Amino acid sequence: MAISDRVKKGPEKAPHRSLWKALGLTDEELARPLIGVVSAQSECVPGHSHLKNIAQAVKDGIRMAGGVPVEFPAIGVCDGIAMGHVGMKYSLASRELIADSCEAMAMAHGFDGMVFIPNCDKIVPGMLMAARRLNLPALVISGGPMMPGRMPGRAEDMDLNSVFEAVGAYKAGKLDEEGLGAVESSACPGCGSCSGMFTANSMNCITEVLGMALPGNGTIAAVDAARIRLAKRTGMRAVELVKEGLTPERIMTEAAFRNALCLDMALGCSTNTVLHLPAIAHEAGIEFDLDWVNEASARVPNLCHLAPAGRHHVIDLHQAGGVMAVLSELRGRGLLEEGTMTVSGKTLGEEIARAKNLNPTVIRPFDDPYSPTGGLMILRGNLAPDGAVVKRSAVAAEMLVHEGPARVFDSEDEAIEAIYAGKIRPGDVVVIRYEGPRGGPGMREMLSPTSAICGMGLDKEVALITDGRFSGATRGAAIGHVSPEAASGGVIGLIEEGDILAIDIPAGRLELKVDEATLNARREKWVCPPPNVTGGYLARYAKLVSSANRGAIVE
Repeated sequence: MAISDRVKKGPEKAPHRSLWKALGLTDEELARPLIGVVSAQSECVPGHSHLKNIAQAVKDGIRMAGGVPVEFPAIGVCDGIAMGHVGMKYSLASRELIADSCEAMAMAHGFDGMVFIPNCDKIVPGMLMAARRLNLPALVISGGPMMPGRMPGRAEDMDLNSVFEAVGAYKAGKLDEEGLGAVESSACPGCGSCSGMFTANSMNCITEVLGMALPGNGTIAAVDAARIRLAKRTGMRAVELVKEGLTPERIMTEAAFRNALCLDMALGCSTNTVLHLPAIAHEAGIEFDLDWVNEASARVPNLCHLAPAGRHHVIDLHQAGGVMAVLSELRGRGLLEEGTMTVSGKTLGEEIARAKNLNPTVIRPFDDPYSPTGGLMILRGNLAPDGAVVKRSAVAAEMLVHEGPARVFDSEDEAIEAIYAGKIRPGDVVVIRYEGPRGGPGMREMLSPTSAICGMGLDKEVALITDGRFSGATRGAAIGHVSPEAASGGVIGLIEEGDILAIDIPAGRLELKVDEATLNARREKWVCPPPNVTGGYLARYAKLVSSANRGAIVE
């Protein structure tokens, strides 16, 4: 019995059929599989502005394969536009809204299968969470990366991070208003997810190795006709998945998540993957252990330096062979579980066997990596007993080990004001707290302060530590997700101005150099500040959200 029979078959379902017919469906269509097509197209997000074309191609593919597409919308926050103000409190929190709304629509309308069309930061994991929760035959097709920008007369590529750093340069007097305007007008040339290995592209690439998208999903440019062809094949494959009964339960296994971490390390993905992978795994009933990150990092070399870590962008990765070409460098070395199933109907190993590294400058060979260890690192110590995360591949060598005095701020806004005012000195460690999942609420990204530090030329001299999180565009010694967070009584809430903080990224350590007796005395006096949001969705979210080390899931 097809799932959709509950909304279309039998005399009792005549009212249901009447409503389907009101939408224009014929009896012939009602005899076919109903495939839900959830698209996050909107005029709010440049990464999503073109998704109408992707959705149409998906629907064309579904019809070609004998199914009936039924499209409905999903929300999506543009992290770049939400950055640096109250809007960023809603970004991570929107992930749960996306997952819940996809679940509600699929269950209410009895779809036999699903195609998810995300592109930007929280939409990809939100839809993957829904896919695993629903466990219907399903696959993902993203909108693809933006082309990098270029200023007239200059050869170097640019991206959104270039604009944030230009603001820092402007505040430091290194760039005038005309120069800032030229950067902002050139860096983002059109539709697509921001062009570097930031959060959106990290998650879209990881979706391939999780097995939930066809090869090319993470790297084919938004403006490339190959993206439309991939969308059509995705629609066709959705109908075949329904007929085969292949569901996410058989695809998103523990082995698939470990494979995802291997790709994560080789690519140098965003630190936000350490929030999203545990949340997706939670939907599968898999307890994602943060120690898996360091285990993978110790074994998998960093093979790519894509922006912000280097000068290459995702379109360069695609021309070099894409995700499967990266995995081809890891194949046969005991790092990957190659027998995991994918939505293509082939195993991951079979998909990798069809790929080849076409550019060893973009994808370094396994034996000639940028680093023998992976792109991310989990740090622990008395400041973060439950863990913190850093994008090691984007940290200057001078800052891998650092000690310095704490400059303490109880919000991102306070920190930005101090940075722009020139109050941060070489050697300082900027601490931004009460920005965690509960304390924020919503765990804001700190791209504005980190970009300001970089734009002022301090990225090789100043570190930043927060219980908030970072954009995938962040570079420098930026350590986030400090757990427990300040609002939950974490040690980060006990730091005082001038305390010495010790960072040792190769050793995985993050320490506050204050004795336990002093910390206990501070703990007895500590009082959690009152919540800065007392109504609406964020107030409910703050009451239910878990710690960052568990993926900031809502239970």
